[in-house]
Amino acid sequence: MSAAVNGNTNGNTAGKKAYSREGYLEENYHYFHLRDTAGQERDFHFHEFDKIVLLLSGRVEYAVEGSAYDLKPWDILLVKHHAIHKAMIDKSEPYERIILYLDGGYYEQLLPEARLTGCFDEADRRGEYRLVPDEEQRRELEETLRAFERAQKDGRFGAQTMCDTYIVQLLVQIGRISPEPEAEEKRYDPKIRETLSYINEHLGEELSVGELAERVYLSRYHFMRLFKVQTGETVHAYIRQKRLLYAARLIREGEPANRAASEAGFTDYSAFYRAFRQSFGVSPGALK
Repeated sequence: MSAAVNGNTNGNTAGKKAYSREGYLEENYHYFHLRDTAGQERDFHFHEFDKIVLLLSGRVEYAVEGSAYDLKPWDILLVKHHAIHKAMIDKSEPYERIILYLDGGYYEQLLPEARLTGCFDEADRRGEYRLVPDEEQRRELEETLRAFERAQKDGRFGAQTMCDTYIVQLLVQIGRISPEPEAEEKRYDPKIRETLSYINEHLGEELSVGELAERVYLSRYHFMRLFKVQTGETVHAYIRQKRLLYAARLIREGEPANRAASEAGFTDYSAFYRAFRQSFGVSPGALK
């Protein structure tokens, strides 16, 4: 499979910029095939779209919410929108991967009965974000990806429609891969995993560091230190990020910005407004 050093990109709007800033996608999908020795290693971050990572070569550890995975070639990682994640790359080896950004809402409406993005919901429900295809599934994936990349370079009539069709085919193939019964690479401390689940389920409530520490029977100091080591974020920064994401989702669903802020756990709207603009680059009203 050929690799594009700067990434092959295609969507439903030819020549249009794929996203204005991290966290936004202006097309139905955006495809990258990258090969380099560094990669773009960021701190923990999130997207407003679903993301598929397929490793082809190299050594990389991915952390998604409370799980960590040492990816092997042809492992697939499913990162649902709003999931906080980070890649830790061994830069001593060439790093080749395919990354696909998806507008899940579009594909839900395109073929609702097919549940093309249901794999993300299932991964999120199980807390298991990695898929490992068998040999036959791997061959099918490789054939589809090769066909997609050939169609990208095809200037004839219908080439873009062919690309769109291959993306649907790829989602069907991924949806047929069964998740592993157990994740051997889940090395996060069970107390931190319990805390992350509790935070996600109680974003609209008061979440103090002291109370969170008490829930998992740790001292405040040890809890804060362990949380930082395990997630790369302070407790306050993680909660703030998750609350902003929840508020953004409520606003997109039609909730007034002030009510969304309150439901997400913000008691000061002006502080929420500033944090929202800083995180998303637009005001709450513009997002709606």
